[in-house]
Amino acid sequence: MKSPLREFWGGFSANRGALVALIVFTLLAGAAVLAPWLAPHSPIEQYRAHLLTPPAWSEGGSSQFWLGTDELGRDLLSRLLYGGRLSLGLALAAVVLSVVPGVLLGLLAAFYGRSLGPLIMRAMDILLALPGLLLAICVITILGPGLVNTALAIAIGALPSYVRLTRAAALSELAKDYVVAAQVTGAGTGRQMLIHVLPNCMAPLIVNASLGFSTALLAAAGLGFLGLGVQAPTPEWGSMLSSARDYIQRAGWVVTLPGLTILVAVLAVNLMGDGLRDALDPKLKKLQ
Repeated sequence: MKSPLREFWGGFSANRGALVALIVFTLLAGAAVLAPWLAPHSPIEQYRAHLLTPPAWSEGGSSQFWLGTDELGRDLLSRLLYGGRLSLGLALAAVVLSVVPGVLLGLLAAFYGRSLGPLIMRAMDILLALPGLLLAICVITILGPGLVNTALAIAIGALPSYVRLTRAAALSELAKDYVVAAQVTGAGTGRQMLIHVLPNCMAPLIVNASLGFSTALLAAAGLGFLGLGVQAPTPEWGSMLSSARDYIQRAGWVVTLPGLTILVAVLAVNLMGDGLRDALDPKLKKLQ
């Protein structure tokens, strides 16, 4: 009999796209973590003699700057590496800040369906009435721009999906025999929530969190592009796009490279989410 981990890896690796995406995302994340050692230059140092220098392989490029420089003479490769630390870190923080309270509120709404449940779900309906990016803009307008406030704003917009998903998954488990047995043996509500019900709700939550990571990454880039996220001169992929938009025709690489990096990261996370769904969804396992 296969172990759960071996069975999961077999289902995940069967999706070749997800496997390639995992490798690509691991390289991106590893490069971001190792940015202080991999970056050839400081991400904020300006080389006035090399403003808008093309990549090294292009005409007029310099071997000193492999991916060229931006409008202020800063090395693009170094800024992309350091920007990955903030962009990926922001997305991860936003997912954690939305998953943890979302799961807890969803469990409370399922277990206390007559008292807390309606209040929690009506509050989530109000949040769902606003587009996620618009809600994030409103939160940042109130709290002010910054790293922590950006992660919090994105998390608030993503919160309702985790609450609703957790509640639905928990309600489907409450009527099962193992929950009834736990109640008969005198298990408290907290134990039933965290020990018995939550582990059996994790599969859809993991898949949703992986896809939510890509949404958070796009939201962080969008807020950075609007000037509401991480502030200059700190490198972040969205803010790099924003500062480079006036040079699209003159120096296309300053826009193309950050845009392609965001595209590759989001595509890799989405493909990994598909692989997680294939590996964790019991309905799909029966069809294989």
